[in-house]
Amino acid sequence: MRQIVLDTETTGLDPTEGHRIIEIGCVELVDRRITRNNFHQYVQPDREIDQGAVEVHGITNEFLRDKPRFADIAEDFVAYVRDAELIIHNAPFDVGFLDHELRLWKEDAHPIGILCRVTDTLVLARSLHPAQRNSLDALCKRYGVDNSQRDLHGALLDAEILADVYLAMTGGQVSLSLDIRSVPGTSRGQKDLRRLPANRPPLPVVRADEEEILAHRARLAAIDEASGGQCLWLKVWTR
Repeated sequence: MRQIVLDTETTGLDPTEGHRIIEIGCVELVDRRITRNNFHQYVQPDREIDQGAVEVHGITNEFLRDKPRFADIAEDFVAYVRDAELIIHNAPFDVGFLDHELRLWKEDAHPIGILCRVTDTLVLARSLHPAQRNSLDALCKRYGVDNSQRDLHGALLDAEILADVYLAMTGGQVSLSLDIRSVPGTSRGQKDLRRLPANRPPLPVVRADEEEILAHRARLAAIDEASGGQCLWLKVWTR
């Protein structure tokens, strides 16, 4: 399973007003593991950057003067993301800009939704944490992800942070194996097992209340969506 956590920085807020992408940052996950096979590119937009945008990301026209244009890196970018699942926070924003750049590059270029499957972590976070703040900074605080270097927005840094948030938000566990690791000189670690006495009192059974059941179902649905319908717990739950 190949996933690409993606973020962009732009000259402004709306591509229909001529605003362009100036930075693309991507972090690759394979089977929910960060590979360090990143894609990172600054882009010359051929237009002025709004001052409000500069205050957010700190990228200036002077810095971008010698950077390639999107058309120069488009083929490499498309080859990198093709057939992957894109993980994006507030996906309509980034997808709108990417589709705009692809159309400017080639009139017949496929939109991102054809090249890739897109998962919006903002939608996922809102389903898990309704009526709460679900910005990337808020999610970092909620899941204990370090964002102390995020004084300014940056596409690659934000993609790296979002990758950690996404893995935490969707469970983090990558293996269902419950094997006991062998200990030298023992058989599959048998000496490390502590067995309860046969005459122990019955263990109390604490059943989930309705609120907990609903929260559990919402979490399983979110994991199922994020994993492309591969949530084993949900399949057992609905039998």
